[in-house]
Amino acid sequence: MTLIIGLTGSIASGKSTVSLMFDDLNIPVIDADKISREVVKPGEKAYDNIIHAFGEDILREDNTLDREKLGSIVFADEERRKTLNRIVHPAVREKMLEQRDAYVQAEEPLVVLDIPLLFESKLTHFVDKVVVVYVEEKVQLQRLINRDGYTEEEAYQRIRAQIPIKEKAEKADAIINNNGDKYESYQQLEQLVKEWKDV
Repeated sequence: MTLIIGLTGSIASGKSTVSLMFDDLNIPVIDADKISREVVKPGEKAYDNIIHAFGEDILREDNTLDREKLGSIVFADEERRKTLNRIVHPAVREKMLEQRDAYVQAEEPLVVLDIPLLFESKLTHFVDKVVVVYVEEKVQLQRLINRDGYTEEEAYQRIRAQIPIKEKAEKADAIINNNGDKYESYQQLEQLVKEWKDV
C-alpha cells in the first residue's frame, strides 16, 4: 500500500528545501514546478495555448517563454493569472498522475507530490496526507526581498496571491516548522516519515 503525501507551503517558505530532504531519505518526489516547466516547452500543447492567449511578446529570442515577463503580467492581473492557470494546471496534473500511478504500481511505500498550490488548486484528493512547510509571514517577506530582489510591495503581491500560510497549516495533517535552521526541519521530517512508514 503506497501512502501519497502532498507537500505544500507558500512562496519562500522553504518547501523546495524540504522537498530535497525527501530525496535524501530515498522517497520519490514528483515536483509540480519541474513538470510545469516541462509542459510549457516549445512543441508542447500548453506552450502553444499560452502564446495564443498572451501573444509572442512573452517569448525570448530562442522562442522559450520569458517566465519573468509572464510572471509580471499575471501577478498584476488576477484574470490573466486565471487564464494562465487554466492552460498549465491540467497539463501538469495529467503528467503528475501518470508518475504517481507508476510509483504505486512499483509498490513504493511513500511517494511525495510536491504541489505549491495544493489547496489553491483544490488537489488534496490526489493525496492521502498533507504536509505544510510553515514559516511566519515576516520571514517569507524577508526571504523574498533578499532572495529575489523584490520590493516590499512586489513581495506582498506574491504572498497575497496564495492562501495565507496560517490557513494552510490549519488544514494540514502535519507541519514542518521551517522558521529555524535546516537541521531542525530535517529532524522534524525524519520523525514524520518514520511515523508514517510504520502506519
